[in-house]
Amino acid sequence: MTAFDIPLYRPAFGPAETEAVTEVLRSGWLSAGPVTEDFEGKFAAALGVESCVAVSSGTAALHLAVLALGLGPGDEVVLPSLNFVSAAATVALCGATPVFADVTGAHDLCIDPQDAARRITSRTRAIVAMHYGGHAADLTALARLAHAHGLALIEDCAHAPVTDSAHGMLGTVGDIGCYSFFATKNLAMGEGGMVVARDPALRERVRRLRSHALTVSAQQRHRGGPSGYDVDALGLNYRPTEIACAIGRVQLDALPTAQARRRDAVRAYREQLAGLPGLTVPFADRPVREGAHHLLATVLPPGTDREAFQDRLRAARIQSGVHYPPSHLFTAYRERYGLGPGHLPVTEDVMARQLSLPLYPGLGAAEVGRVVEAVSRAWQAAP
Repeated sequence: MTAFDIPLYRPAFGPAETEAVTEVLRSGWLSAGPVTEDFEGKFAAALGVESCVAVSSGTAALHLAVLALGLGPGDEVVLPSLNFVSAAATVALCGATPVFADVTGAHDLCIDPQDAARRITSRTRAIVAMHYGGHAADLTALARLAHAHGLALIEDCAHAPVTDSAHGMLGTVGDIGCYSFFATKNLAMGEGGMVVARDPALRERVRRLRSHALTVSAQQRHRGGPSGYDVDALGLNYRPTEIACAIGRVQLDALPTAQARRRDAVRAYREQLAGLPGLTVPFADRPVREGAHHLLATVLPPGTDREAFQDRLRAARIQSGVHYPPSHLFTAYRERYGLGPGHLPVTEDVMARQLSLPLYPGLGAAEVGRVVEAVSRAWQAAP
């Protein structure tokens, strides 16, 4: 599976997931059905909300959020460029314009509320708060900003499933919250996602849009409901599979233990990396007990050759990564919106030096020590 002794991520699947999948195969119901409903209920209970909607991916969750809010041509959405490109893509695909905002700095890689405020115009309809690495963005400031301008607040919780914060449970503070259960996420299903919304009407719109906006679902028909249906909106097939949701139920049960192990690894990283002057560990000023710790992000000192640094780690059979190339610098966004280098100086500076180190529940103290030792050697050899 990997050429590395210590990869960025290692899946944590066992006999429980295997049995859960086998049970679904025996049932003969493979698309969104009773297992999906049960997973939705358990996830909603973990968040402390009335209900939520399971979907096929985190991208689907974001796309449905934009569609359900009615965003389209002429509208603008303020969001961080420092995110996986799916967030910007879902806005653009609906005909709205992604307006990229800077992050706070190397110590906090979430959207800067002050910069977001500067980018609001008469056409702005929503703000996206992405909880980078599983650490809460400043939802208090962002919610205040959204309320002052009559904007929707979308929480991108791809890195933060069932994560409490000083602002509240992430994903439940804004108008709509979107989660990802991609293969490398803290709650991993291979592919999958979830949407929560405070407004029941908005939540129901998401539920309908995920299945072609059919007025009667296949499961309702199977249970003896009406055999016919109408379509009163333009929807999509963003239904999850029963197999993915069966895995999700097991992963949700295991999440508290997995999160505790992540915190142990992060605690060890913070203690041992503190001896490298000039290396920034974002969010290290926050207590380890806070946040989902999806990523162990670092920011190298100015002038560091990141590729050479990664080569040295690779030689030690340790994988590293970059999360993420800024969306506004991708060709499609440069050409479509006339963006380019210099548009977001803080993001561009930080992301030229950002480096993610291995982090997953099975990462033990010895492995953390080996990673830090390799980082130290690469550090000493860095120009």
